[in-house]
Amino acid sequence: MRHLHESTPTFSDWEGVHDAVADAYFPHALRPRSEGSAARSELEVVDLSLVRVAHIRFGATVDISTDHAGAVAINLQLRGSMESVLGGTSVTTEPGQAAIFPADTPARLPAWTPDSDVLGLRVDEDYLARESERVLARKGLVLPRVVDLSGPEGRAWVAMARTTLRNARDCGGVLYRDPRVAESVSSMLVTGLLLAAVPEDSLTSTRPRPVHRAVEAMEADPARPWSPADLSEIAGCSVRRLQQAFREHVGTSPLAYLHDLRLDRVRVDLAAGAGPVTDVAMRWGLHHMGRFAADYKRRFGELPSQTAARAA
Repeated sequence: MRHLHESTPTFSDWEGVHDAVADAYFPHALRPRSEGSAARSELEVVDLSLVRVAHIRFGATVDISTDHAGAVAINLQLRGSMESVLGGTSVTTEPGQAAIFPADTPARLPAWTPDSDVLGLRVDEDYLARESERVLARKGLVLPRVVDLSGPEGRAWVAMARTTLRNARDCGGVLYRDPRVAESVSSMLVTGLLLAAVPEDSLTSTRPRPVHRAVEAMEADPARPWSPADLSEIAGCSVRRLQQAFREHVGTSPLAYLHDLRLDRVRVDLAAGAGPVTDVAMRWGLHHMGRFAADYKRRFGELPSQTAARAA
């Protein structure tokens, strides 16, 4: 079942609480550990397909076990504190900190108390990988176990996520039903999180200046028929050195990175109903339609015609 928005449903028992949270956020096992009413539990969720934003509060102390199937969870502590156990390691998050749970990994929250107020972000694992590659020019990014979001960028991201919930609460999630809006908001939330959670100095330490220069040039004009010589000239190094730097720090070649970037731009345009598939693909420099369709399906799990059909 897809929730575009559910505004604090009324609960009569813990089975109802469990089923609603499992359906809206993640499947899990729930066990109440203290006296308290299920009716005091609160749940709000905005489902943007590949990303969900949830506000969760329980009416009693509960023990939660889950493996976060297929998606990464970012649980931001708004009030109270929370212990979480992952792989035998326990961490405690305080307000302004977020615990990050990788997909398909058993985790336990042994004492989610009634005063523990959580803003959760559920992000499809493959979508997060694509966005981190697009935003940070890095493959295989591993987010830290705990992220401090109390700084300026983090607070701005929290405000953005809360605004997403507030808009759905006040307006019934009307705009989020449009896949173009859903995709745009999803990208905004994940991009903001990555920029807030991954310090710039960690990026510069892993991506040398030639890679930065080449990535910036391709991001600015992906439709341009870039050649290896063009990119190496902008990067200020030899073609071979640039190839090596990309392999080492991005995990792919410059032209393969460019190809995926073009696919990303095509997807945005198709989701926005910006024209027939062939016209959009050629606009972004993709001229071999057979290869384009196969690569698009490999990257996004569906054919370009399917993306376009949803926007029709």
